[in-house]
Amino acid sequence: MDFEPTRLPEVVLIKPDVLGDARGFFFESWHEKKFAAAGIPARFVQDNHSHSVRNTLRGLHFQISQPQGKLVRVAKGEVFDVAVDIRRGSPRFGQWVGVALNDSSHHMLWVPPGFAHGYLALSEEIECLYKCTDFYAPQYERAIRWNDPQIGVQWPLPAGVAPTLSSKDAVAPLFKDVEFHS
Repeated sequence: MDFEPTRLPEVVLIKPDVLGDARGFFFESWHEKKFAAAGIPARFVQDNHSHSVRNTLRGLHFQISQPQGKLVRVAKGEVFDVAVDIRRGSPRFGQWVGVALNDSSHHMLWVPPGFAHGYLALSEEIECLYKCTDFYAPQYERAIRWNDPQIGVQWPLPAGVAPTLSSKDAVAPLFKDVEFHS
């Protein structure tokens, strides 16, 4: 298993060792000792599974209390997965990183607490799985507008195509207006 820091070094791309043959494949998606040795001593309390269709954009989400670290992987299709540093005082506050995750490479992304998270479905259908380090707490959930010009995420949407958004994501505030801590 390889652990590769992204340009936001706390956000880590994880490349598992995939064993494959004519029957299919096998890989470890979580191994506590290997992750801890790589500087990710996570304890997971909740697993989430979402299904989306092409051009669905979910995010950018975070919780102001009970912040969640997320280990994200794709079981079907391909997504463009994004993390935004929302840690006040961080030299990278407001910066983002995005990576493609898909069902053929089996790469995963570690998004630690203190980062907003979102993804765009790139294939006809996707199934995204993510383990969380804290429980979902709707009273603390917040979002940043997906196309906030201050952050400038370069979503790989086809020209002239708008993403499909939830009603909450469609009216999410701009980065400059977001409440970051309770």
